[in-house]
Amino acid sequence: MTKATARKLGEPKLPEREPAWLAPERQKVDLQLWVRLLACGHAAEQRVKNRIKEQFGINQTQFNLLSQLDRAPEGIRMGEVARRTVVTGSNVTAVVDDLEQRGLVLRQTAEGDRRATVITLTESGRNAFAQMAPIHADWIEEIFAEMPKQDKRDLIHGLDGLKAAMRATLSKSL
Repeated sequence: MTKATARKLGEPKLPEREPAWLAPERQKVDLQLWVRLLACGHAAEQRVKNRIKEQFGINQTQFNLLSQLDRAPEGIRMGEVARRTVVTGSNVTAVVDDLEQRGLVLRQTAEGDRRATVITLTESGRNAFAQMAPIHADWIEEIFAEMPKQDKRDLIHGLDGLKAAMRATLSKSL
């Protein structure tokens, strides 16, 4: 007698079940939300990221840093740049190096703390970002153009609720 035959005769038959990848009913809505958030976020991010590279010659991280610096005329400390742009410390140096070589940002020693470095926009950086920002805003508007204004407001409200709910289970970084 083979092992397969012995198993068929001696072991009780396991109950039929749905495949493991099928979620229980209680999880389906959560999984649908997760997939839609990922899909929408990824599609929008890829579209904007590619356009930033093609039209401005910089990457999205560099654009985000220019945006942060535009809102902080007094500059941002290097350590704070990492937190604001969600870039690791070692990568911040490379991002800032490239922007500095392009003449868009300037590094200076922080007033009162020689150990800290503050990044500011140069005049050229401020002018470049002033040209980029409205083009970028048009791309974002284009992404959401087919969505009614009230639906956008409702989605923002719903995402605010999601953010608040996630704070209860995730870190306070949201």
